[in-house]
Amino acid sequence: MASQVLGGAGLAAGITVGALLAQDMLGSDDLSGLPAALFTLGSALAAFLVGRVTQRVGRRLGIGLGFSVGGIGAIGVVAAAVLDSVALLFVALFVYGAGTATNLQARYAGTDLALPARRGRAISVAMVATTLGAVAGPNLVEPLGSLASAVGVPALAGPFLLAAVAYLGAGAVLLVLLRPDPFLVARHLEQRTADASTGQVSVAPPLGTGVVVGATVMVLSQIAMVAIMTMAPVHMRAHGHGLGEVGLVIGVHIGAMYLPSLVTGSLVDRWGRLRMATASGLTLLLAGLVAAFAPADSLGWLIVALALLGLGWNLGLISGTALLVDATVAANRARVQGTVDVLIALGGAGGGAVSGVVVAGAGYGALSLAGGVLALLLIPVLLKARRTVQAVTPSPTEDAQTPRAASAAPHPAQEPRR
Repeated sequence: MASQVLGGAGLAAGITVGALLAQDMLGSDDLSGLPAALFTLGSALAAFLVGRVTQRVGRRLGIGLGFSVGGIGAIGVVAAAVLDSVALLFVALFVYGAGTATNLQARYAGTDLALPARRGRAISVAMVATTLGAVAGPNLVEPLGSLASAVGVPALAGPFLLAAVAYLGAGAVLLVLLRPDPFLVARHLEQRTADASTGQVSVAPPLGTGVVVGATVMVLSQIAMVAIMTMAPVHMRAHGHGLGEVGLVIGVHIGAMYLPSLVTGSLVDRWGRLRMATASGLTLLLAGLVAAFAPADSLGWLIVALALLGLGWNLGLISGTALLVDATVAANRARVQGTVDVLIALGGAGGGAVSGVVVAGAGYGALSLAGGVLALLLIPVLLKARRTVQAVTPSPTEDAQTPRAASAAPHPAQEPRR
């Protein structure tokens, strides 16, 4: 939770001013969606590597190193702004994306030792801790801009100064304090239970419908959210809104992405993964409609649209993550999680890259409508997979069974001699 508070502050910088910084340095709106695409592509590579490192040596090194690399990228963005180097900006944004991927990977760490029927709530604890830093970050845009200007750094690079400190701090917290490693403990317990019950080594099962459905829910939610959110600051600035108002809207959006998590997690466990995934698609559609038809000069309607956008993403991410964890075991879980997060990141990169072109050619309203309609593709996917996924979804009765199963595994010191 401590690392997530810091990580939230780090990821807010790129979301809030990344597009504006690129717009100023490039002198064009056409490529203003490129920063989101770059740090999302960087997060794709980081998600793959973090998943592989975690599968081998655990969450502590995997997530801790990911945050540290993100901090180095944020320092690079500041340097690029000072030197007015577009090439360095693009490289630094790519590296900065490691922090975004790592921040999301922490939600999986929350489920490593959770009971099956409480995984939604476990995910939510990790995510809600992000809220404090993520909401505070955008609302510090103006003070950080003033601080940056005072030390000779362009004002729009100010939030990346905070991101550098926050990401490096999050990495240090995890590397020093995350002991024992939850993933390694979970893998040990699972293997001991398998050995005690069958006498054979546990083998990872083939990936099934739950993984595909969970991945689809998260990917489509990410594309719709990133596309609409990325261009919101550019849209607002073009219609006379100041940086303070931009920070307020993005702060509310990020708060809606993370703050409802405790409620969402409980609903995912109680009402089911598929129902909440369906709610995600409908909420994202509503967000797209509000953003498309809201008056451009109305701060209130923009806040409503971006809040709905964040909430829809929240519903999709938690329900999709729970589906994914339900369908995997410790022998393949971290590797599969990293691979799925690569798809999520690539989907977001595509949405971010296309968003600037769409807005330049057809306007923000057309982009918002397209994002909302895209989210509706979740519905047929969920209906088709309903029977298969429900058959493997844990029920609350497993709460009482899982501890006994875990405790059935003998401690190494208690094993009988053979």
